[in-house]
Amino acid sequence: MSVLAIDAGTTGVTALVVTDDGRIESRGYQEFAQHFPEPGWVEHNPEEIWQAALSACAAALRGATSTPACVGITNQRETAVLWDRRTLAAPRRAIVWQDRRTAGSCARLREQGHEPRVSELTGLRLDPYFTASKLTWLAEHDPRAWAGVTDGDVVIGTVDSYLIARLTGGARHITDPSNASRTLLYGLASGGWEPELCELFGVPEAALPEIVPNYGELGRTAPGAFLGLDLPISGVAGDQQAALFGQTCFAVGDVKCTYGTGSFILTNTGGEIVRSAAGLLTTVAWQKPSGELTYALEGSIFVTGAAVQWLRDGLGLIGTAPESEALARTVPDSGGVVFVPALTGLGAPHWDPEARGLITGITRGTTRAHLVRATLEAIAFEVRDVVEVMTGGSAPVLKADGGASANDLLMQLQADQLGAVVERPVIQETTALGAAFLAGLGAGVWGSADELRKTWQLDRRFEPGERDDAAYRRWQAAVRLASTHD
Repeated sequence: MSVLAIDAGTTGVTALVVTDDGRIESRGYQEFAQHFPEPGWVEHNPEEIWQAALSACAAALRGATSTPACVGITNQRETAVLWDRRTLAAPRRAIVWQDRRTAGSCARLREQGHEPRVSELTGLRLDPYFTASKLTWLAEHDPRAWAGVTDGDVVIGTVDSYLIARLTGGARHITDPSNASRTLLYGLASGGWEPELCELFGVPEAALPEIVPNYGELGRTAPGAFLGLDLPISGVAGDQQAALFGQTCFAVGDVKCTYGTGSFILTNTGGEIVRSAAGLLTTVAWQKPSGELTYALEGSIFVTGAAVQWLRDGLGLIGTAPESEALARTVPDSGGVVFVPALTGLGAPHWDPEARGLITGITRGTTRAHLVRATLEAIAFEVRDVVEVMTGGSAPVLKADGGASANDLLMQLQADQLGAVVERPVIQETTALGAAFLAGLGAGVWGSADELRKTWQLDRRFEPGERDDAAYRRWQAAVRLASTHD
């Protein structure tokens, strides 16, 4: 038996066919366009996301030996999508999680004193990152599209909800708690949409999707809509929670870090809602069909792999991202150079959107190798900042995935800085794998979490060596210089 996993990311859709022993049998991928109407604005055409999903799934299914038993979905979180309840056509482009147009309205709500109550209910901050302020903006600035919402003809959702609507031919308008808990409209304690928050942001609750568990019988694909297939949709989760599940971080205290454009560190806090006074977010990890909720703490770092891309595309210091490892290995350390890659502000645990990037410690002896090594060190330092706040010290084991986790030097620097083991799995596409695991549990491909643990395979284990605390202190001093906070 196998599972079809659809991973609808920010720049493209990946589809994987995953076998019941945890192997990737086949895959498909299709990019879609990014739209930047104004500086700081990011939009996606929902129809283009859907067409990319169809294309990626068709390619993956062509390489599979048999028809999958079920479908799982994972997605870019927080993105606000509107579509017609009957025709499924989107009246306008979606506003993407990266979009910063609502910074002013979030600041006004903060000045009006709403943030403590919003944080108490949601575990989040008032930030343009999340969905609700995007919906408020649409109501104010696109009255034609919003009129459909207030009339009941147009519905609201995140990318998971939109894809499920398309897959089912409009039969289901649902989301799951992992995605709902990123909207600023979901109550962590109540486990549902909060009328108080819907009123604050001006969102009609009737337009929002029904919240269902992360796995189980969630819906069925409509053959006329989805490649002639009639399959159960039996798993769904936001991308970072799916990666936590794909890394089989099922025990309280398990920690994973996904190294992508940015890095996202999550730790499983079990059935307890753990709140952070140190810049971490509280979120739902997943919900069982029984209704039992598992929560997580999350640290979001905005620029990690993107810093390596900047070395390549912005400065021309390297030709390819993988070249960074070989070049950084030509020097024993960064030669005192420190790079704070606050290229789009600082995320967790600092949360300073106005911070800007900084390079210190340059001398006549500084070479491009030192700067490249300082960039890899910065990623390790950024993750250490979050993990130490998250765990009160160091994690016993950090499970690493994502594109930059293929860099052995970075993984060793990370182990050294954390004073903890870093484990990298054979399958680093753990976001899609998590969607497959959830769907397979929901459809009976796997019977338990223990069965899933057995499919997880270690690629390499990085043991901690000597920790350069002096370099970390230089990093902390440089972060203070880059920050706009007093």
